[in-house]
Amino acid sequence: MIPPDSPFHPDNEAGYQTWRAAKLAGYPTRGEDLIVAVKDPSNLSNEEYLALWRLIAKTNMAIYATDLGETEDKDGPRLLSAQFGLNHLDANWLADEDGISSLTPRDEDTSAPDGRTPGIDPGKRGDYIPYTHHRIRWHTDGYYNPPERRIWAMTLHCVRQADAGGENDLMDHELAYMALRDANPDHIRALMAEDAMTIPARVDEMGVARGDETGPAFCVDQGLLHLRYTARTKSIAWKQDAATQAALHALEALLASQPFGAFTLKLQPGMGLICNNVLHTRSGFTDRPEHRRLLYRARYHDHLRNLRA
Repeated sequence: MIPPDSPFHPDNEAGYQTWRAAKLAGYPTRGEDLIVAVKDPSNLSNEEYLALWRLIAKTNMAIYATDLGETEDKDGPRLLSAQFGLNHLDANWLADEDGISSLTPRDEDTSAPDGRTPGIDPGKRGDYIPYTHHRIRWHTDGYYNPPERRIWAMTLHCVRQADAGGENDLMDHELAYMALRDANPDHIRALMAEDAMTIPARVDEMGVARGDETGPAFCVDQGLLHLRYTARTKSIAWKQDAATQAALHALEALLASQPFGAFTLKLQPGMGLICNNVLHTRSGFTDRPEHRRLLYRARYHDHLRNLRA
């Protein structure tokens, strides 16, 4: 249940308008405005911390830029994330043993007779889009997770960039909510329905690895707005009533229109995104077997917090 005094409650017009005005005041207009230079990600200075937090508080995201370059070290981004309250990793089944995923292509290697990277189980990572060279359409991470494993925040840290492509589009999910509500509040009501979307069960060689997951797209928890969404048409079933379909089409049209607050950036080595699981994409890319694109992805069950307030 959404508290009636929440600005995200579709019937709280006065609260929404107050929140809306504050949200848009001073909102960044360029992707470069999200970047903060950081000397030591494991120990942020007060100036660096506040610069990152101001962006997070306004846009739900920030980009940090370090001198780590192509150093394969997860400690820097992990310790930076912890300074904003991110400690509980979602250790999904494709993540590394430490719970952080190494996103690098596993779908193509000319030295492997089956076209896959040697040593990689062809039924595992190489079959999932984040571990390929293909584009990834608009989505939020963990949209298939149950409520008790909701992905509130995530970090993406670039170790090696692609030779060409691999850019990310980013959009604050609160701006998507705003655009849909301004267009028609019934879009919000439909996407907040408890049966708005269903992720079908995932089946492996042992049987059902994960059951159907049905729930809302937009929800409010601890006063914070969260969005479960993917533009994929496979492995997802949206409610087929007119209201949900109209809301879904409105969201698709919005994301295709390069709306206000949608930024395109290509993370350079040593740069990273820290965010409250905003909407994002990845363009397709090319790289080389001797220089594979590599990003570390950490998903968290915590939301970003200002621990130095």
